[in-house]
Amino acid sequence: MEIVLEPVATTHNVRTEVTDDSWGEVVTNITLADHIPTEAFDSIELFSHLEIIFYFDKVGDDAVIFSGRPRGNPDYPVMGILAQRKKDRPNKIGLCTVELVSHEGRTITVKGLDAIDGTPVLDIKPVFKEFQTAKEVTQPEWVSDLMKYYWR
Repeated sequence: MEIVLEPVATTHNVRTEVTDDSWGEVVTNITLADHIPTEAFDSIELFSHLEIIFYFDKVGDDAVIFSGRPRGNPDYPVMGILAQRKKDRPNKIGLCTVELVSHEGRTITVKGLDAIDGTPVLDIKPVFKEFQTAKEVTQPEWVSDLMKYYWR
């Protein structure tokens, strides 16, 4: 089976290199691709948060892994790639919940997107409270250590 996706938008921000931390204050403009009509963003400003699905286009096929230590840190356990949020994934797809700052024409401005400048956006969805988990989220202790500077 072949799945072909065409980006619906592109990111524009000051981050040009992949780094592991300090994404929380990053402000990103997301501009619709030429083939997507402007009305695709109609009423998006009614939502406070969006889910951005994007493509790690700078990850080479040779970088994809299926198992390893998060960030290569020997203090963390070996985990399958599907038990991590690492960029070196088989389908190179990223997902991030962001704050919607503004909408003007073919561009939305968001805060907290962990994607570098020029990243292709595959889809954008509004966050619905009803889609959020009703149960407590659990995770291994090392995740909090790994994430302590991610959004700062």
